[in-house]
Amino acid sequence: MQASSLSPGMGVKIDGKLFVVTGIEHRTPGNLRAFVQLTIKDVLKAQTLEKRLKPQDDIEVIDLDRREMEYLFSDGTGATFMDTESYEQYTMPEDVLGNALKFLRPNAKTGVLLYEGNPIQIELPSSVELTVKDCPPEVKGATVTNQTKDAIMETGLMVKVPAFIKVGETLRVATADGGYQSRA
Repeated sequence: MQASSLSPGMGVKIDGKLFVVTGIEHRTPGNLRAFVQLTIKDVLKAQTLEKRLKPQDDIEVIDLDRREMEYLFSDGTGATFMDTESYEQYTMPEDVLGNALKFLRPNAKTGVLLYEGNPIQIELPSSVELTVKDCPPEVKGATVTNQTKDAIMETGLMVKVPAFIKVGETLRVATADGGYQSRA
């Protein structure tokens, strides 16, 4: 497949390594030739790279199987997910998952990419709902300014929240940057 036809979420093989395309941008600078700027994630090393290609370059596309799975638990070997259709369980090492587990409650459903029957990456929704586990108390009269404080969510994620948020509230958090969006 030509580089100009790629889209985010596709699996590709470049230099013998397996990558998942996370972003693609077609650029045409004023006096230079057009090129495709790919943002790709190395599946084995969980490392994000950028690669510049010509639009007509041929790229080997890999078929990835997308399945909805339920996050069950984490232990020393990694995180365990269960396929919601076949009830088969898969374990993913925590180094491959990165910070994704900070956005998942137990029994939360998420998309998982499989290559040759092995889970390689999870696809988080754009936002998740998490409960505040710990945060400093509200300061009286802090409504005039736009003050924030650090709140620790039930999964261990640290989020900057407005001063009026209290322990026990459920918040909507963006998975792209871990930022506070709203109360749930």
